[in-house]
Amino acid sequence: MSAETSPVVLITGASTGIGKAVANLFADKGWRVAATMRDPAKGGDLAARQGVAVLPLDVTQAASVAAAVAATLERFGRIDAVVNNAGYGLFGPFETASEELIARQFATNVEGVFAVTRAVLPTMRSQGSGTIINVASLGGLISLPFFSLYAATKFAIVGFTESLSFELAPLGIRAKYIAPGGVSTDFAGRSLATTVGQGENPYAASLGKVMAATGARRSNYSSPELIAEVIYTAATDNTGRVMYLAGPDAEQAYSLQRTLSEADRLAMLRQHAGL
Repeated sequence: MSAETSPVVLITGASTGIGKAVANLFADKGWRVAATMRDPAKGGDLAARQGVAVLPLDVTQAASVAAAVAATLERFGRIDAVVNNAGYGLFGPFETASEELIARQFATNVEGVFAVTRAVLPTMRSQGSGTIINVASLGGLISLPFFSLYAATKFAIVGFTESLSFELAPLGIRAKYIAPGGVSTDFAGRSLATTVGQGENPYAASLGKVMAATGARRSNYSSPELIAEVIYTAATDNTGRVMYLAGPDAEQAYSLQRTLSEADRLAMLRQHAGL
């Protein structure tokens, strides 16, 4: 396969973590890669890789989405897969979340996926092929305390992707989602915002317990590279499969959810969260 005929993937949020691991893996596999991020200066070693274009893309800005897709097509001529990875977590009590925080969470994690997907569909329809891969979360299948808004966005992505898969299949386009469990990235730092501001926090006791329980599990998280392997499988397995669990913890938790009664499942989640 020559460089001119190799498939093309557009990845959002490719500056760090899962997105960067995905960009490197696809490039290693011979794909041409549009590695997009809000600040291309953070592209680092990706920019030096042959067949990789580091492009600016803010998924919350319509003009930025259109420009990134146009630049990808100008550089590579086609788009065979899209990995909607850009997003961040919002942690804390729902009651203390401002309208601005809620709007920003949905603008990035949900509306951004909508915008990028809508922008690439005309190209994929004209090609008669393509794969849209949305990075959801185990938190889009199983909710945890103090992640209500993040869970709302990821549950939305799960439902959106499954429904989309039906309407796109007759056009030769696949829609899939990835549900990672815990991942060893900077999600708890740069990519995690909190709803708790200044002043009294009536949820402080419970919040502290959940934070302690979450911190104790970090050593069992999966690497970004493992999640990238699952994403690559989704892009290349040529099946109608829609859901891809990613990471041993995601597989175990989802299996338990499907076998336990509701009472037992909720009790397990409370224990898991330290409550």
